Order: sequence, then structure tokens, then C-alpha cells
Amino acid sequence: MQCTRTTVDQHRLRSFSNSSAIQLSLLLAFAACASAQTLVSSSALPDDPGYALQQMAASPQDSSGLIEGTVTDAQGDLVPGAIVTLEQKGHTHLRAETSDSAGHFLFAGVTGGTYTVLVSAHNLKTYLSQPIVELPGQHNDLPPIALAVAASTSVNVSANSEQVAEQELDLETKQRVIGIIPNFFTSFVYDAAPLDTRQKFKLTMRSLIDPTAFLSVAITAGAEQYEDTFPSWGNSDAASYGKRYAAGYGDELLTRGFSYAIYPSIFHQDPRYFYLGPTSSTRKRVLHAIESGIITRGDNGKNEFNYSYLLGAASGGALSSLYHPASDGPGKLAGLNVGVGIGGKAIQGLIREFIWPRFTTHVPAYATGKTAPTAPAKP
Repeated sequence: MQCTRTTVDQHRLRSFSNSSAIQLSLLLAFAACASAQTLVSSSALPDDPGYALQQMAASPQDSSGLIEGTVTDAQGDLVPGAIVTLEQKGHTHLRAETSDSAGHFLFAGVTGGTYTVLVSAHNLKTYLSQPIVELPGQHNDLPPIALAVAASTSVNVSANSEQVAEQELDLETKQRVIGIIPNFFTSFVYDAAPLDTRQKFKLTMRSLIDPTAFLSVAITAGAEQYEDTFPSWGNSDAASYGKRYAAGYGDELLTRGFSYAIYPSIFHQDPRYFYLGPTSSTRKRVLHAIESGIITRGDNGKNEFNYSYLLGAASGGALSSLYHPASDGPGKLAGLNVGVGIGGKAIQGLIREFIWPRFTTHVPAYATGKTAPTAPAKP
């Protein structure tokens, strides 16, 4: 009875390649359709009535803007005396105002840039807004800010990294390609706040319990059942399929758990891919995508050798030999997992950088990669 691990891994690599090719073809088709619908010129001719308006808008007038809003509680009652802080990356506590008797606050003379509003009030939960893109001279009237009742009476008066990361993480776990394929591990905010240990495990577990994870394992197990991979398990009943399914999900659990949660927590590295964005050169974006398997971002914001992913792939491969009836030893499986993993991450990085952004849903308008404005615009 011949059942070598090499044959199994070749099968899995071939299955991975076929799956990636199908996804790539589908997404390229969507990209072609989308491009055909966007060839519309936005320029106005001199005799167009809108031309004068464009000229007026382009003229250098007062570049300061306004940001205002109203603070309420969960029942919609106005909240006077709330502390409203306007913050900007690199300028924490830029300005602070107190809501008036009508719960209203206003920041005048705001220059162009990206801001957040932090609102706190006694016995109410602190609120941190999503990033607000303020164009020069723009009047931003924010939707009513409803504060929930706090579990404790302590009041935070500044946004910390954990709060910002939690908000960004909540958005990332809603990202899906064409509304179906999870794109949880892509951060479209290039300078996103680092994840703490709890958040790394939260993101990893969210990916493991997603319905698409179970569906992917089910399809792979079905293919292995059909081709009689691991003959000692048989291929004629539900029990043999169950063994393949359990082993497949075990592979996912081990590899993702070690690569995206355990080792990133130990080495203080971020498991996400950070979208570079369209204003960088194509060459730079390609290199950024390809190197994602061996280079990652540390929690300190600096690029580092990706110990987390490589050790995670090796650990997952070695431990999988405990329940796979293969003749190859754990050392060979670990090495094969690392090699396949690096190649897979390179392909995945290219797809994340060039294909998926156009079809990923629930990406905030301000999340545009490294090109997102993070400082006041020059007049």
C-alpha cells in the first residue's frame, strides 16, 4: 500500500493552485466589468454652467473648515457638559470643547486632514468616532453621537491604541470579497494601530469559525475522498470522509493558530497584510506583496523578519504528522509547509494588493492604504 506524504502534499498544492486560479479568474472578470463602467470624464468645458463653479471652488479662499455635532444618550436625550476632543494622528488632544445646554459642540478653523472625535461624559461610555476626512474649507456636520450607559463611572479623556485597534478590527472582520470571501487579514489603513494579544486571537478565531472556512475544508475533504488520499482511511463511507474533514480542519486550526495568534503574540508582530495603495509605484507594490511571507510589521511599526508565519507553518506541519497516516516525518512536513506557505503568501499578497481591493465590501472611504491623509493638507 503506497501512501507517501509527498503525493498528499502535491495533491494539496494542486488543489490550492486550482482554487486560487478560479478565484483569480472570477475576480479579474469582475474587474473588467467594473473598469468598463467607470470611463466617464469629470472635466467641464468653459461654456458649461458648471465651469464657473469649478473655477470658484478651485480659487484660493479660506481653507479653514468646521466640524460640529450633537451629543445625546441612548434614549436620544441631549447631553450637556460632555467633553469632546478633536484628535489627529501625531497631535493627540489637538483641541477640546464642552457640549452646550443643547448638547451641541463646534470646532472652527479646522484645516484639511483626517481627524477623530472622542466624546466622554459622566456615567456614559466613551465614544471614539471613525476617522473624519476634512477637506479644506469643508463644513462637517456629524450625525448625532449617542453615548451608551457605562458599566463603571470612570471617564477616559484620550483615545488609546487599544481603542483605535478595536474599532479598526471590527471593521476588518466585516470585509468580504464580492460579499462572500473573507478578507479579514487585510488592513486598508496602512498606519493602523497594532493589535494586542487578545485582538490577535479574536481575529484568528473569527476566521476559523467563518462558514467559508468549514466549506473550504469540506470541499478539500471531498476531493481527497474521491482521489482516495490516505488509503488506510478508506473512501466508501461517512467515517472515512469524517477523518479527512477532521484532519483538514486540524491543519487549518494549527497553522492559523500558530501563524496568526500564538507566535505573533510572542514575537510582537502583526499578522495582517497592510495594503500599500495605488499612489505607490507598481514595482514597489509588487515587492511589498511578494515579501509579505518573509517580512511583516512589528507591533512597534517597523518591518521585521516574519518569524511568526514561518515558525507557525513549520509547527503546524510538524504537529499534523501526529494524526495524518503519512510516511514522511515531522521534519519533512514542517519544511514542506514553510516552502508552500511562502509561495502561497506571495500569491495571496499580490491578490490582496491588486485584485481584492476593488471588490471588498465594507471598506471605509478613508481607508485607502498608504495614501490615506493623516496630516493637514498644505494650502
